[in-house]
Amino acid sequence: MKALHMVSFLLVVVGALNWGLVGFFQYNLVESLLGASGLTTVVYSLVGVAAVVEVVTHKANCKLCGGK
Repeated sequence: MKALHMVSFLLVVVGALNWGLVGFFQYNLVESLLGASGLTTVVYSLVGVAAVVEVVTHKANCKLCGGK
């Protein structure tokens, strides 16, 4: 479960940083690294799934919200 949390957290951070770059500088790091291919769609989908995992498991993993 810890590995799932770490991977999903990393993907959420990567997604958030990419959105920050797009918002502030109109620079899409994911598309720059992978091109405008189907692979970018896979990455965006994984980031979305990771966000759902983080939302669902947050309370159990967060010390401030009542986790262990």
